[in-house]
Amino acid sequence: MTTHNLHVILGTGPLGQAVARDLLRRGERVRMVNRIGQAAMAAPVETVRGDVNDPSSVHAVTKDAAVVYQCAQPAYTAWTTQFPPMQRSIIEGVARSGATLVVAENLYMYGLVSGPMREDTPFAATTRKGRVRAEMAEAVQAAHRAGTLRTTSGRGADFFGPGVRNSALGERVFAAALKGKTASTMGNLDLPHSYTFIDDFGAALVTLGQNEAALGRAWHVPNAPAMTTREVLNLLFTALGTPPRMSGMGKLMLQLGGLFIPEARESVEMLYEFEHPFIVDSSAFERTFAQRATPLPVAIDATLHWYRSQTLAAAPASPA
Repeated sequence: MTTHNLHVILGTGPLGQAVARDLLRRGERVRMVNRIGQAAMAAPVETVRGDVNDPSSVHAVTKDAAVVYQCAQPAYTAWTTQFPPMQRSIIEGVARSGATLVVAENLYMYGLVSGPMREDTPFAATTRKGRVRAEMAEAVQAAHRAGTLRTTSGRGADFFGPGVRNSALGERVFAAALKGKTASTMGNLDLPHSYTFIDDFGAALVTLGQNEAALGRAWHVPNAPAMTTREVLNLLFTALGTPPRMSGMGKLMLQLGGLFIPEARESVEMLYEFEHPFIVDSSAFERTFAQRATPLPVAIDATLHWYRSQTLAAAPASPA
């Protein structure tokens, strides 16, 4: 018998966990899928082993689902080669299951944009990863138009929040600031930049999966009004009550880092997002679903709370 309240999340990283937290608040049954069948989420979340690169495996773990959330991705260094076939596998497997597919996307497909990005902004990416993201975004909507399965997409900006370590506002910012070190991010700190709180992203994906009006198109998930990165970091240091210490890595620094860190090398082509204003218009989602972004000071406090909890968990026990 089909269980209509089962929600399956492909991927158990920070975004998948944010989706799970919101589903649990709504009283839904949650299954998370990764390659090893283990994740940081506790009961009642069910975690199972599955291979998102195998349509039969995708079908097996989603066959009873009402909604499937695609939050999995390959290593950043393998995006251009592994991401498109992974998505094709997921589309095929979920189509066999008959569930609604909600796909998490970023904003790479637009390329360098003058003015705020909206859902109807043309795809004009010139980077490798941007062109791949555009191809994948078009494939999701094509599957819906063809009647292969019911789809919708939620697009987020650079995100931050509980569980997020590898991002522009990740460990090099929050963990460093907590230790009294310089918060290090990318690009020009004095340009406006939209950042997405991970819990807002997760909640938005759940909303999209539960509303017929969301189907057949992409939506920008809620973002707080854009501030300069320096202003965002000042909020962080104000919350800590410490003098601000921050820096922005330019192209040369990323290239040097890329000699030793492959992810830094892969970030170079996307640096334009931090060297020009990067503003996202999420008003369509906010109007349609009456759901707004968490204010940045509140989101930053929640992120600091999580990072502090990790520090405490990693601390050695005091001697008896």
